[in-house]
Amino acid sequence: MKLLHIDSSILGDNSASRSLSQELVQAWKAADAGTVVTYRDLAADAISHFSASTLVAAGTAAELRTAAQQHEADLSASTMAEFLAADAVVIAAPMYNFTIPTQLKAWIDRILVAGQTFRYTEAGPEGLAGGKKVVIVSTSGGIHAGQPSGAAHEEYLKLVLGFIGITDIEIVRAEGLAYGDEVKNNAITGAKAKISGQFAAA
Repeated sequence: MKLLHIDSSILGDNSASRSLSQELVQAWKAADAGTVVTYRDLAADAISHFSASTLVAAGTAAELRTAAQQHEADLSASTMAEFLAADAVVIAAPMYNFTIPTQLKAWIDRILVAGQTFRYTEAGPEGLAGGKKVVIVSTSGGIHAGQPSGAAHEEYLKLVLGFIGITDIEIVRAEGLAYGDEVKNNAITGAKAKISGQFAAA
């Protein structure tokens, strides 16, 4: 089992999503000793945002690329290779201003590539990255799951993953973290219970 672990919070050790995603990965490894984890911290080692430079680098022959273009091409290639190689992906996704962190969006832009993770056909788009399991560790200061305010957070991630063919998606959720200690503690406890109960044997 190859497991790709993605963190995106900017809060370091104070991050609930980081703590929960780490606990999830540890439980997964404990349940399957053969699990090999690749870790990418999108806050500490940010991926540059998708830009004209990214497109130019992709469309330029390797022998003609500048150093900057080669860096862009290598970044796209390594990010995609990590994703395609993974049997499962854990995505820690805190909510910032009603959506995912910009760092996580930059990663998504590197893995949604026509011809590699999806393609367009006469019948419409077809996902090419199916067969993976994805666990989203969703955290937020407010209560947004199932509400219009959550459309650009969990719902967006499910839409993106479904577009590239991934349908085996689980969510570990801790919300209302800014609503006081009692609500926060209950949310974290509930998320940890889901991890130990549902994913320990993943």
